[in-house]
Amino acid sequence: MMNFEITRVIVKYNDIIVGYLQELENKKIAFQYENEWLEKGFSISPFFLPLSDRIYISNSTLFNGIYGVFNDSLPDGWGELLVRRMLANKGVNFDKLSPLTRLTLISKNGLGGLSYEPSQTLSKSNQYNDFDILAKEIEKVLDDTESKSDLDKVFAYGGSSGGARPKAHIKLNGEEWIVKFPSSTDSKNIGELEYKANELASQCGINVNEHKLFKSNICTGFFGAKRFDRDNGKRIHMISLSAILETTHRIPNLDYMYLFQVIQRICVDKSDLYEAYKRMCFNVLYGNKDDHGKNFSFLFDEKLKGYKISPAYDLTQTKYKMEHEMTILGNGKPTDKDLLNIAKEINLSITECEKIILDIKQKIA
Repeated sequence: MMNFEITRVIVKYNDIIVGYLQELENKKIAFQYENEWLEKGFSISPFFLPLSDRIYISNSTLFNGIYGVFNDSLPDGWGELLVRRMLANKGVNFDKLSPLTRLTLISKNGLGGLSYEPSQTLSKSNQYNDFDILAKEIEKVLDDTESKSDLDKVFAYGGSSGGARPKAHIKLNGEEWIVKFPSSTDSKNIGELEYKANELASQCGINVNEHKLFKSNICTGFFGAKRFDRDNGKRIHMISLSAILETTHRIPNLDYMYLFQVIQRICVDKSDLYEAYKRMCFNVLYGNKDDHGKNFSFLFDEKLKGYKISPAYDLTQTKYKMEHEMTILGNGKPTDKDLLNIAKEINLSITECEKIILDIKQKIA
């Protein structure tokens, strides 16, 4: 039976206690690292939760009292829709749940390296299945006819998902993948379009995660990406650019300069600056305007004992958007001049950056 009045949560990373979240009498939420983690662990949010024995309390109103790194764990878009529908079927109003209770509803498929106890979600091993059947069940949910759909099955596959588009978390040959399905506003063949965008980005020298186009009899295929926050069953800590800066991707308030400044501050390999530069140029030249702060993330590398930029993800053309979510030196409709001006600001080689721009243009053409 579910308990909807959780006031204390244990935060874990691969079964090791990171710290504790506690609801206080004034309804604020405190976080404190576990002593052993202070000795052997790392900061899970470098700017706002540095390793210290102090008690952290967020004063931000953006995430209902929790820090952005914990909010990253929560499903949004499609995942939140499924959680809402499942709880509604049990007579529970999602909006009345505390953020700590919401964290306990995340399954083992949840994004990133952090997990939360007590866990109130039954874990299922989602082996490879018939995606055409799942796509039809998802369509019923999107059409508000979930009474006719197998909501339990759809929730088991996608209840911990982030992002707007429907997703399924599956295991393929022992590896964990995320497979995407069309939303109600997407074309039926959106999967093939995203596959082509990722192939093109890879040809442009961008570090794109392993991906494939799963076959279908009802469309040209479903796009799938191997999870980079998992490694042989082990979780990898991940934090989005938005969460690092304690802001939300729902407000277009970031500039690419913030991305470069964060890389300069926390990344152990400064070649990540050029990697990020390539992605910025690709987004501008290819027309991916959905480049908000949750579409850039950082992974903690335990061997390097520091952060590195994650592989690129959510690459697609967004012709319907007028301006980029992230500006370049304040410009939402950036030009080649802006691309070179920001390179000067962060002291990148202008010769190298001109080559990057030319190469991406040629590949796209």
